[in-house]
Amino acid sequence: MKQQRVPLKLDEKLARLGLARPIDFVLHLPLRYEDETRLERIADCAPGDTTQVQGRVVAVDVQYRPRRQLVVRIDDDSGELLLRFLNFYGSQITVFERARDEHAVVRARGEVRRGFGSHAVVEMVHPKTRVVDESAPLPTTLTPIYPAGEGISQTTLRKRIDAALAHVALDEVLPDTLAPLAELMPLEQAVRTLHQPPRGDEAALIDKTHPAWTRIKFEELLAQQLALRRARARRHAKRSPIMRPGVLVERLRAALPFKLTRAQERVSAEIAADLQRAFPMTRLLQGDVGAGKTVVAALAAAQAIDAGWQAALMAPTELLAEQHFRKIAQLLEPLGVTVAWLTGSLKTREKRAALDAIASGAAPLAIGTHALFQDRAEFARLGLAIVDEQHRFGVAQRLALRAKTSSEVGMLEPHQLMMSATPIPRTLAMTYLADLDVSVIDELPPGRTPIRTHLVDDARRDEVIARVREAVHAGRQAYWVCPLIEENPEGSGPTRGAQALELQTAIDTHARLSAELSELKVGLVHGRLPTAEKQAVMDAFARNEVHVLVATTVIEVGVDVPNASLMVVEHAERFGLAQLHQLRGRVGRGAAASACVLMYAKPLSNNAKQRLRTLYETTDGFEIARRDLELRGPGEFLGARQSGAPLLRFADLELDAELVEQARDAAAWLIEHAPHAARAHLERWHGGREEFLKA
Repeated sequence: MKQQRVPLKLDEKLARLGLARPIDFVLHLPLRYEDETRLERIADCAPGDTTQVQGRVVAVDVQYRPRRQLVVRIDDDSGELLLRFLNFYGSQITVFERARDEHAVVRARGEVRRGFGSHAVVEMVHPKTRVVDESAPLPTTLTPIYPAGEGISQTTLRKRIDAALAHVALDEVLPDTLAPLAELMPLEQAVRTLHQPPRGDEAALIDKTHPAWTRIKFEELLAQQLALRRARARRHAKRSPIMRPGVLVERLRAALPFKLTRAQERVSAEIAADLQRAFPMTRLLQGDVGAGKTVVAALAAAQAIDAGWQAALMAPTELLAEQHFRKIAQLLEPLGVTVAWLTGSLKTREKRAALDAIASGAAPLAIGTHALFQDRAEFARLGLAIVDEQHRFGVAQRLALRAKTSSEVGMLEPHQLMMSATPIPRTLAMTYLADLDVSVIDELPPGRTPIRTHLVDDARRDEVIARVREAVHAGRQAYWVCPLIEENPEGSGPTRGAQALELQTAIDTHARLSAELSELKVGLVHGRLPTAEKQAVMDAFARNEVHVLVATTVIEVGVDVPNASLMVVEHAERFGLAQLHQLRGRVGRGAAASACVLMYAKPLSNNAKQRLRTLYETTDGFEIARRDLELRGPGEFLGARQSGAPLLRFADLELDAELVEQARDAAAWLIEHAPHAARAHLERWHGGREEFLKA
């Protein structure tokens, strides 16, 4: 028998919004405001306006074309307006009919639309309405609209918030000597202004530039900075193995077939210093596409192995993990280091052998996908966890890998190195990654050539195919990436149905290019190919036995074929900025002039136009990341699930960059000079809810 779901009580619903303590209600600030302080004459209402009118009910009808709907006609002597409700209850009909019969007045607020038909009057669809006395006064302040959950009305929230405001004293807990406070509005005045906004400041309140909002933004940013610094302090209180570099690191450096760049030397030194400390390293290694993060990771792993510990490198896709495995194994196995390879697609016997080598310590380094943190994988002495493209993993997954060590090792926690080819804009790093140490590889290895980017309408597909043929006849190779069909709601890739469509598109494109470029060898890779078959195609492409590689987005990261000089991305308007930048980075890895052709289909949305224009104008990963943040906001950029950090409710990272700086400096000062005030401020804003900072 199906168990019925017990409805949540009001307090439980409020708790889901984080509203439990009186101070929580006081700090539950408006999402936006509605101006109900004035009335417009119906005759003056123009389509597109959001406004408030008042009139007597003339008619109440339930109509059935094209679907059942309630239509109420009101008149204010200057003209008539329809109120249209597509979803309604019987009680609403009763209210409007009573108002009609009693000649009562209805006040309605909503967006004015042009009605249907040549003689149609203007209308509002699902306006906010209430029956009032004709002489009822209008509100004297803007009406706050609060963030609410299912089953929680604005009226309920306002009552709870007003009750809390009457009883909670918003004393200043921050010392007067804190530098920014001299220029900020007092906290109590700011909070009351936002809950009960006066007339005259509508524009500044709505766009959050009012001094009251500035104080609240500073408070929020300061609480976040304090919480992140507390997380860093907790991390420093934990113990980790001390790893000093030894013979293996020296031999690896000597065996490298190239000279490290100055940036690689600098970040390697930062990581090496961290690994020699007794508390856990939590460092983010950023480097643009092709900057050489893999060799830096190999040096860090060698340092862990030198000290008698194991290292693990986890990547989000099998293709990327395999690229790391091949590069690092090629460097370390000649030096006597066994490198285990572990993914979910391995055959049972191969997987068992890999698991045994990891559990016994016979393999000091393990490289793989999410299989590394699943239950069956156990490490003998895990001392360093390396996570590539870390933003693609959830917090729980990163924690699970970090926890993979046997009980005999004791309470020592592995060091953690996270890598990302998606540069994090500075304001975002200061706000969400302030508890991490960040290293940046800010130069590319010598010999890389600039990549020219071309935007091409897909009506010119034949020209693009001709360009591919020309590149191959000149001795080069090309990628042809098939379109992303759609993103799933969590933003972590295509849905299952979309994956099938994407696969079919790749198969069709491969068939067409094979026919049109019949004198060339055209290969195909996609996520559903068996690992061995996929690798065989990639190896043939690396040996220049395959001239054109048709692929889905599995080649987004990790593929390194210096002879490939042309990248074609079909339906580029469907991809995100970071993904397009990653794809473009698959070429330009050798000495030949390289190009990226972004084919698009019309019409383009404004957002798609901005993305493509950005790719055309710059190849700087940090500038692209900054514009990506502008387009998507921090929630989409990081992904709330991936980042593990709550998104800011009030501050805007682009507009409030100066406040971010002030909050960061103020947090450092408070911790050193006024720790009691720091604790009181954190308690007020977070109430001890800081679990999200553990990853």
